[in-house]
Amino acid sequence: MREINLVFTGGTIEKIYDEVHGKIGNLGSGIERILPKLRLPYVKIHTHRVMNIDSLYMTDSHRELILKRVKELLKDGHPIVITHGTDTMVVTGKYLKEHLPNINVPIVLTGAMLPAVIENSDGLQNLIESIFATQFLKPGIYIVFHNEVYDIDNVRKNREKKTFERLK
Repeated sequence: MREINLVFTGGTIEKIYDEVHGKIGNLGSGIERILPKLRLPYVKIHTHRVMNIDSLYMTDSHRELILKRVKELLKDGHPIVITHGTDTMVVTGKYLKEHLPNINVPIVLTGAMLPAVIENSDGLQNLIESIFATQFLKPGIYIVFHNEVYDIDNVRKNREKKTFERLK
């Protein structure tokens, strides 16, 4: 059985609808609601909540908390998938790379353009593809999004296309 550490940090992928206030926000986790429904008989997922914020509000203090958890998790030798908001996902990935000199597993960041609990969301697809990709990727830091794998040093968000793309 493969084991994976899944780290929750928030972002659109985790947003849910708040019926009281009539808005969507990082008030709970849509992914944590969906995760038990996935059919992954050969994968044991260890979940770790670090925070649940929109990445537009993420600072280096938040990234330090993510880094601290990732350093702890690297000791067990299992791949790491991090849910994250798309707006600053690349910034966090580069921050991790800068502060992690000895990466011994694939670390994959992923998220969504629409919350996972909303119909036609890309969140579930991106999460499943990220989990799957960890079996094949070499140690390093990546973004997995819309059926593509991006090295953290060669990617940017394309707001017009609502996805990520390789740098030229």
